[in-house]
Amino acid sequence: MKCPYCGYEESKVVDSRSTEDSTAIRRRRECSKCGKRYTTYEKVEDIPILVVKKDASREYFDRNKIIAGLIKACQKRPISRAQIENIAEDVEKNLSNQMISEIRSDAIGEIIMKKLKNIDEVAYVRFASVYRQFKDINTFMEEIKSLMCNK
Repeated sequence: MKCPYCGYEESKVVDSRSTEDSTAIRRRRECSKCGKRYTTYEKVEDIPILVVKKDASREYFDRNKIIAGLIKACQKRPISRAQIENIAEDVEKNLSNQMISEIRSDAIGEIIMKKLKNIDEVAYVRFASVYRQFKDINTFMEEIKSLMCNK
């Protein structure tokens, strides 16, 4: 770490603590040459995840899009906002832990559907109907029958 005052590359850490939101570590340093103190922040580098859409376009992963879709699917269902946010957080953590840089949108949808299926079947069918783009009542009924058979 170069001193911002004299450019010397050696310093010692005088104080170290987490930031208020615990997303970084704040360090007070003292230059070994000029003795001046300065502050640095250290945080974990996020690897951006690109989502490959059905039309082959790419966009950055956005947890808020998952939350918005889940809110629609869970409307008037006994599912709390905290549960919805937990699903979105679990999906994001799952993708980050895999250390992948790209994922297809349908793979994200499948992960969400597995989680919804365990929480609320009606919300699951609603999400699946939009996600899988059910063309008619027969595909809708097939999904419901598969749900009933897996009980």
